[in-house]
Amino acid sequence: MATTIRLIKKYPNRRLYDTQTSAYITLADVKQLVLDTENFKVIDAKSTEDLTRSILLQIILDEEAGGAPLFSSQMLAHMIRFYGHAMQSMMGAYMEKTLQTFVEVQNRMQEQSKSLYDVRGVPNAELWTQFMQGQAPMMQNMMSNYIEQSKNLFFQMQEQMQQQARNVFQNFPATFPAPGFTPGAPGSAPGSAPATAAATATVAPADKGSKS
Repeated sequence: MATTIRLIKKYPNRRLYDTQTSAYITLADVKQLVLDTENFKVIDAKSTEDLTRSILLQIILDEEAGGAPLFSSQMLAHMIRFYGHAMQSMMGAYMEKTLQTFVEVQNRMQEQSKSLYDVRGVPNAELWTQFMQGQAPMMQNMMSNYIEQSKNLFFQMQEQMQQQARNVFQNFPATFPAPGFTPGAPGSAPGSAPATAAATATVAPADKGSKS
């Protein structure tokens, strides 16, 4: 069964209209949809242009302006420098896959912590004590796996970049002069060898007094 995408329309007055609830919503409401892992899409009400990224960036900007920003100035500067860079697409893919790996580690930790509660949702003191005692080595192991996966991902992307470079140069036409070619020399042709005394020797003219 296909997942239904929740459609949100943005009107020229900057208002957002949720077609599922038939009501206008705010950026805070869209943020809650993200937190609830709701599958949605924001489009321009007139042109139907996809505005989802633009709306998500506005939410990030509002969050960054708060008291606990996620990105440092140095990190943002590094990100800006990759725009227009040859490795822009590869860096974007690397960051996305690295974040995905981190989320998977976080989900595994949350899944393991569920066993610490009883059927009433009350934490079991003994299990919590055991969990906290084993938390440090478990976290160390998870983070080691995360770092190892990130490193392997970087090496894979580096290999892909090297392979792309090899493919480009293999298909690049040969425009360099061959050995032995002297640029500007009269009658020179690519690959021709320099003239030698033996090759340029001339036959002496015949004696006019000789008989045939």
